[in-house]
Amino acid sequence: MTVKEFFSLFEEELKGNKELTDYHRVVNSPKLYHFRKAYLEQRMNFVMSQITKPGARIWDVGCGFGTTSILLALNGHKVVGTTLEYYYEQMQERLKYWGQFGDLSNLSFEYKNMFDESPESQSYDYIVAQDTLHHLEPFDQAVRIFHDVLKPEGKIVVSEENGNNIVCNIKHFRERGFRRVKTIYDERLKKDILIGDENTRGLKKWRQEFEIMPFKFDEESIEYIRYFFPGKYTGSNTDEIIAEEQKLWKKSPMKREMMFFGMNFTIEKK
Repeated sequence: MTVKEFFSLFEEELKGNKELTDYHRVVNSPKLYHFRKAYLEQRMNFVMSQITKPGARIWDVGCGFGTTSILLALNGHKVVGTTLEYYYEQMQERLKYWGQFGDLSNLSFEYKNMFDESPESQSYDYIVAQDTLHHLEPFDQAVRIFHDVLKPEGKIVVSEENGNNIVCNIKHFRERGFRRVKTIYDERLKKDILIGDENTRGLKKWRQEFEIMPFKFDEESIEYIRYFFPGKYTGSNTDEIIAEEQKLWKKSPMKREMMFFGMNFTIEKK
């Protein structure tokens, strides 16, 4: 199933699920529809382009509402999605909907803290981390777990907010100040959990974080996304806008580092 085909069915699902609509925020604002759709589709297309092994075993860490996990499973991959989110209870309803369109027998979801119980050593071909890395603490421990559970030459496929973005940094500072890590109490697990509070980083900082283990950044996979404001999107010009943005970040280091909202990259286990 292509991303375009998936998204068409996804929008139908959104119409009947308010919490899912509030989470993804694609169809709940006509003015922002094309802007948000383009961003989400770019991230999905990136993940799909990086997972090239047929029938791969994938850990979708911090899978949220499970949207990417479902897409990957419908394309024949064996996926385990783990989350600590309250909407975990709704996963089964999503599986009923998507089960109409393909085989989801190789998809499972778990409510689990990866630091309490990490997967078996060398058990995954890929790890997908979308808006997840900046929540993982202690992060050095997370890096060691990732390296352990990946098979040789396995990859981490990452979509993250650009931690150098000026607007995002101002917003996060207003919300949490300098305190980038906090402790929360998990009602289901009945324990305190350490979590990054929008502890985003730029690409250079992510490189440094992963240096503690034998990992290699795939330079050709790196891309920055979302530079223009919502008003530029009309629906018919989305492909042109994306193409313009892709040229822009490669040409202008300052705009790439300070003004682009998101970034995608993969990291390979040596």
